[in-house]
Amino acid sequence: MLTLLLLSSLALQEGRSGPGAWDTGQPSAEPYAAAALRARSGWTELQAPGTFRGDGVVTNGRVTLVARKKGRGLELYGAGEMRARLVAEGAARAALVEVGKGAVCLDAGAKFRLKRGEVVVEAEAGGGAKGLRVECPSRYVVLPDFFADDLVVDAAKVPLAKTELPSENFILHLVGKGEAIVAGVFENREQDVRVTLSGEGERRAVAASEIEFGKGKKIWVAVLEGADVWHSMEVRAEDAKKVVPVGWKMPFPAQWRADFTRQDGLTDSWEMLLQKTKGGEFQKPGLLGYTSRIPADRKRWTTVLGTFPYPCWIDSEGQGFLQPLAHPALTLRGPAVFYPINRMPETPLEVFTVVDVMRNTLGVGPCEYILDLEGQKSEYKGRATCSVRDTLTPIYQKGKQKEQRDVVDRTLDEGLAFVRHIRGRIERYMDFGRNLKSYLAERKKAKPDLAGPIGDIEKLAGELETRYAARREEIKTPEHVAKMNEDFRRDVKDYEGPDALDRCKAYAKALVVIGGSQDELSGECRWVLKALRQKAGLLMVMEPKMAEIAEEVRKRAQEAMRNPAGHEGARH
Repeated sequence: MLTLLLLSSLALQEGRSGPGAWDTGQPSAEPYAAAALRARSGWTELQAPGTFRGDGVVTNGRVTLVARKKGRGLELYGAGEMRARLVAEGAARAALVEVGKGAVCLDAGAKFRLKRGEVVVEAEAGGGAKGLRVECPSRYVVLPDFFADDLVVDAAKVPLAKTELPSENFILHLVGKGEAIVAGVFENREQDVRVTLSGEGERRAVAASEIEFGKGKKIWVAVLEGADVWHSMEVRAEDAKKVVPVGWKMPFPAQWRADFTRQDGLTDSWEMLLQKTKGGEFQKPGLLGYTSRIPADRKRWTTVLGTFPYPCWIDSEGQGFLQPLAHPALTLRGPAVFYPINRMPETPLEVFTVVDVMRNTLGVGPCEYILDLEGQKSEYKGRATCSVRDTLTPIYQKGKQKEQRDVVDRTLDEGLAFVRHIRGRIERYMDFGRNLKSYLAERKKAKPDLAGPIGDIEKLAGELETRYAARREEIKTPEHVAKMNEDFRRDVKDYEGPDALDRCKAYAKALVVIGGSQDELSGECRWVLKALRQKAGLLMVMEPKMAEIAEEVRKRAQEAMRNPAGHEGARH
């Protein structure tokens, strides 16, 4: 991954002009057209720091900043039109403070630096600026969640003029009609992102996002642009279970994420499958670099959902398709958005994805911390109960139980280890639920004005106990399985009577029921926690006073979900 990004940077350095700065001589009353920025007619190129007689223009060959005297803040351009306005609090008259082969920098309340070959503007506090405002009208704002499901804010559903979003180091403004993504990345997690909204009806938009720098912290703003770099569509009720063309063609190979609206208003995030050959199998890219294979019929099994056709894919010609789920646990209906979250080996070197921006700004170490790569790794202990069945049954069918008694003993022990591991995961979820219940009760007492939204979280968290109670008898206990193993060793292990196979099958059948029930329950618990993490964020959007409680719920949920068992279905 890092090698690819380094190569990308080198390719950009060779193929595009490097950093430079110009004085237009005369201030413009309007933002500049892309043609004017390219022509630079009558402008003076600057070789040293100083102030501007007209407007100041700096570029690194990928992005451009314009400081217009008759404008406000800095205007951010990609390859084409202006994509955003960057306003630092307390901004003074812009001045050029650095120009060289490696970077160019403006002081406009904060220091804005463009490094060679990057699609990122680096902003660092200075001149009294406490924060940065990114004015970038967009209907959809996405907070990518690399652990669970994204938080998608649809401006059309938020009646407030101002609100806050959970601080997750990252925010995406989906600009225009698919032509650009303006990404904000920040080091300061102590301050939530504030957003302002404006407009009515179809013109309703998140007008701007604001974040405080924090002591010694930086903020980066990146422009990812190109035709169809993101896409949105409405999934209708009549689309359920039907194959529906997205009306969008993948502009470049990458790991594309689809964010669907669920029947309960939450978001369900899926990685789009990629098909290399017509009628062939699909690839399912993963954030950890592992690509799994999905058969051509897209049949998939997970806990909670069971067996179903994977609902989003890109065919061998690059066209996107959906087959929206209509399952009792998950119905996909409403707005859906698609964007490139990560690169693949096939991704062009000159293209940047969301994870690329994160790695290039925060650095590898902090990025891996945010992605929680260690926490996303699945843990598998012992032998799955179905594998215990499939190992023991042939031994007893062939009458080789005495000959392979060591294998029988080891298999019993491994099956018990598996049961204990999954039961441990279940208890971890239940402990989370009990502790969260106590925390919310205390918060409700301290903040009675928030009883409504706190009650919404309590209700959703209560599903943990409901699901546990429904499966209590089926999952038994590890002690029960240990007793089953003890009885098997006494009555079946060396037994060679005519019903030896029947005894083995009876044990295996009972064990698989226990194991399967545990797997389903652990998956159901994870499903609830994913919903809780997102629900808390959305409640915070609708009621900013919920910020502290929402952050705590989201943090606890992520911690409880770390290192899932493989059968939990950590990702779709």
